[in-house]
Amino acid sequence: MDNFYTEIPELRYHLNNPMMERICELKERGYRDKDQYDYAPQDYADAIDSYDKVLEITGEITGQVIAPNAEGVDAEGPHCANGRVEYASGTKQNLDAMVKAGLNGMTMPRRFGGLNFPITPYTMCAEIVAAADAGFGNIWSLQDCIETLYEFGNEDQHSRFIPRICAGETMSMDLTEPDAGSDLQSVMLKATYDEANQCWRLNGVKRFITNGDADLHLVLARSEEGTRDGRGLSMFIYDKRDGGVNVRRIENKLGIHGSPTCELVYKNARAELCGDRKLGLIKYVMALMNGARLGIAAQSVGLSQAAYNEALAYAKDRKQFGKAIIEFPAVYDMLATIKAKLDAGRALLYQTARYVDIYKALDDIARERKLTPEERQEQKKYAKLADAFTPLAKGMNSEYANQNAYDCIQVHGGSGFMLEYACQRIYRDARITSIYEGTTQLQTVAAIRYVTNGAYLAVLRDYEQVSCSDEMKPLLERVKAMTDKFEACTNLVKEAADQELHDLMARRLYEMAADCVMSHLIIQDATRAPELFAPSAKVYLNYAEAEVEKHSTFIRNFRKEDITCYRK
Repeated sequence: MDNFYTEIPELRYHLNNPMMERICELKERGYRDKDQYDYAPQDYADAIDSYDKVLEITGEITGQVIAPNAEGVDAEGPHCANGRVEYASGTKQNLDAMVKAGLNGMTMPRRFGGLNFPITPYTMCAEIVAAADAGFGNIWSLQDCIETLYEFGNEDQHSRFIPRICAGETMSMDLTEPDAGSDLQSVMLKATYDEANQCWRLNGVKRFITNGDADLHLVLARSEEGTRDGRGLSMFIYDKRDGGVNVRRIENKLGIHGSPTCELVYKNARAELCGDRKLGLIKYVMALMNGARLGIAAQSVGLSQAAYNEALAYAKDRKQFGKAIIEFPAVYDMLATIKAKLDAGRALLYQTARYVDIYKALDDIARERKLTPEERQEQKKYAKLADAFTPLAKGMNSEYANQNAYDCIQVHGGSGFMLEYACQRIYRDARITSIYEGTTQLQTVAAIRYVTNGAYLAVLRDYEQVSCSDEMKPLLERVKAMTDKFEACTNLVKEAADQELHDLMARRLYEMAADCVMSHLIIQDATRAPELFAPSAKVYLNYAEAEVEKHSTFIRNFRKEDITCYRK
């Protein structure tokens, strides 16, 4: 593939979503930068054209540099010597190409050297890069950690750090520790204030840190002596230029080999507080993780696209029994399902990104002036939608990436088990997506309150009022029936008033909600662009309908005693 953007028309379709006009208006503050920066857009059409051109550049670099380097990077991987990381040679070439193209600090304001892009086109860039090399995608896309520093840091920190990221420096978020994985309340990296030097000092160990030898780190550490829960944690900025942190080792991983996953040792490392004390986990990491989860959703969609590309190309080329294997029902059924999950998952990803864009833009405006009552209502609405949709987008797309990578190997047959085919790398890279930045089980925990409080159901009923084409109307009626089953199962679990049963059924209710949401979104896409999405809408509805029925049957027939015996 020469260009990973122009050759995937579904991306340009999502870029031109009707919601983008409002997003651009908010992000550009009425296009006020046009008189100060010659590259700032004049109006909405100019903004979309700018995003389109940058996406095309990203797609070209991805096709001509990142994709050709992917297998070499996977084989070589990064190296660790004398406490420092050296990237694989192909990774260095990738970073150089992206920096020279100005594709860093994309969402940051122009006054810092950024492009002032909304989250949605930036997320598309992340998907495009991940489709070629998910490991490199980790390194490049961690630039979005700067969003958290921009949101919670002070003006002095903005002026010192944001321009460096826009110029091409790298970032990491240092959260996990040997005894604190998903349970971040257990973080014990110690932060103490150095009165003599008017700075904080960090001591301890961090583990599983993606791109752990980055230039700038956002670090979760325990600032309040004697505490053991989340209320004693603060967020800090560590600058590699100050020293004090060494890489003990790079983990030897199943996949994403190009991305160095590090164990870090902090020895009296100089750092500075980001935001207020005691809010590190409660407020700042939650914001950081929501951004990271959207990023992993994008990475997952990119991997699904890669799996589809490889499976389709092989099925067209490989001949058995005198004809291409794509002509066999068993094969084209797998290809159709991969494509349907890809299109439905991508629809969920960009609907989530658009919700994030609107509330974040209004949050940013609120730092400049008081919001109007209408704007406050809009901000509240989209913040809630973004919070509800992010765990769906991350959880479901990561599961789909794993399923699609599995099916991609199956299409290849025995060849798929051989290392010379890219599908095995895609398969290995996909496996982490449902684990890091919060497992699918934790996405369920984050989402389940929106099941039980009726928020997802309200969204689904609203979607039922969205007009669709005559071709899609029968599918819409089927989704309404699916939603009825979801509502009935939710009520059944709630009425049992049994917390353990509630927890046991949560994953199934979560998936039912997601299946219904994605079904509506793919119907809406097929209505606007039937030439792109009508086949996927029909295939996905068959798949989702069966999934909802499966979960409904399980919940209605479930007896807790059938499974709790396995705890013994």
